[in-house]
Amino acid sequence: MNRLSKEDLAQMNRDYFQSLDKQKLVEVAGNLHSLAVEQLEKLKQNSSNSSLPPSSDQFKSQEKSGLQAKQQAQGSKSETEPKQEDQILSEEDTTSLSLELTKKKPGKQPGAKGIWRTTPLVPNQTIPHYPETCASCNSPLKIDPEAKPHMGYYVLELEKLESGIEVRCTLHHYYQGTCVCGYHTKEKPLLGYVSVVEGRSRDLCLQEYGLVGPMLATFIASLAIRYRMSRPKIRELLNDWVSVSLSVGTIDRCIREVGIACSPVVEELIEELQSAEIIHLDETPWYEKGKSCWLWVAITNTIAVYHIGSRRKEELLRLITEAFVGWLVTDGYGAYINYPKRQHCLAHLIRKAIALTEAVDKEVADLGQWLLEEFRELIHGLATGDGDKDESDSHPARLYRVCRLATVAEHTKLKSLAKEILADWDAVVACFYHPQLPPTNNEAERALRHAVIARRISYGTRTTEGSLAYCSVLSVIETCRLRKVDPWAYIAMILTQARRGIKHPPIPVAS
Repeated sequence: MNRLSKEDLAQMNRDYFQSLDKQKLVEVAGNLHSLAVEQLEKLKQNSSNSSLPPSSDQFKSQEKSGLQAKQQAQGSKSETEPKQEDQILSEEDTTSLSLELTKKKPGKQPGAKGIWRTTPLVPNQTIPHYPETCASCNSPLKIDPEAKPHMGYYVLELEKLESGIEVRCTLHHYYQGTCVCGYHTKEKPLLGYVSVVEGRSRDLCLQEYGLVGPMLATFIASLAIRYRMSRPKIRELLNDWVSVSLSVGTIDRCIREVGIACSPVVEELIEELQSAEIIHLDETPWYEKGKSCWLWVAITNTIAVYHIGSRRKEELLRLITEAFVGWLVTDGYGAYINYPKRQHCLAHLIRKAIALTEAVDKEVADLGQWLLEEFRELIHGLATGDGDKDESDSHPARLYRVCRLATVAEHTKLKSLAKEILADWDAVVACFYHPQLPPTNNEAERALRHAVIARRISYGTRTTEGSLAYCSVLSVIETCRLRKVDPWAYIAMILTQARRGIKHPPIPVAS
């Protein structure tokens, strides 16, 4: 069969098919059938049956895959098979279900042999910690130089040098003091915030007592969230390049600690967000343990806030509250339509118009080209300040007339685009009457690009706490970038404060 081109399909309409005799109609139908089969097989291709990369595959949860496999197994059985085999199948299903219920939890199993360091840590310095006052009578305590520490621990901390980085080991010793009243006061590491997750055997507690220092933990979180490296790859990099041996569990704990420390900062950013004049909003699919969710972003000139949740309209209240009275720049998603002060992103509409210019039907392609030119002239008029023309011949008026013509077209996508523009007309042309508004939502789309790449690599997050940690760290990083502040020094500082239970300082604004 000769491959059918765009010009060939453009000539095939109802009149053409009716003019053919039966034999030629069968030939044409065979060619179209072959083309349909070819396209269907192309849609079925994935990384397992072709040379396509794994990133092109759609993500499927284990539950969905298991359900599809069960449905296929049941569909393949014929009605004439004996009931005994049906009984065997149900027993197999029961066995697989029991295996899923008894599936072991991730991490070290009870009774498993522990793995310890083959080489002990050698400290570069030792820092003593003495109690200053009596815990009973508040009297000042004297330091006993001959006292022995009652506890101690090592801390690996990363230091920035002029020519690179270095990981230093510090030994912290904690001493006991005896007051004249006879009370023995022990100095202990401070405890900070606690992250409580229902059903977890041990809650995550931020504390000074730990092997990884704040800057090294921030470095690990940057490798995972900013540079999209997996936990095993981070472990390999630390071991090969800075001679630091950490377990995957310790690396994961560091990432979650940084995220929990950043979450109070994000709450303050959301409050600051409500006083902004213009906010860009966008959303993209996300996965949380295989469950379909959405990653939202709200961004201004100095604030960026990310949030993972559902795509319901109520989810917007976590980012945009009733206190916000400014302008929103969004796409055409229905959750935004009821907001009165809004700019509809023209870039989304232009992309749809470009697709129409490539339609097979020449009339539809011409209308799409006309619509595209009106959009471009509208944006050009905004850039050059060309708004002094008569209202009846202005850019919005011409665009409105084109859309009215397109609504009576038979082409589904053309009619749908025209109705979308007319239904949201005030938001589409808001930038023409309010020059301070940007015509596109490119700021929010750029802010989501990094997360979209991370989603293709990691397929999302595994827990609600992991989603909170990811969004919190990403929000602080992007906000610091917008304010021209070093994000890593600031995150290390708030992690230090969070481990001590001290309130964090706000993100500074570059002068």
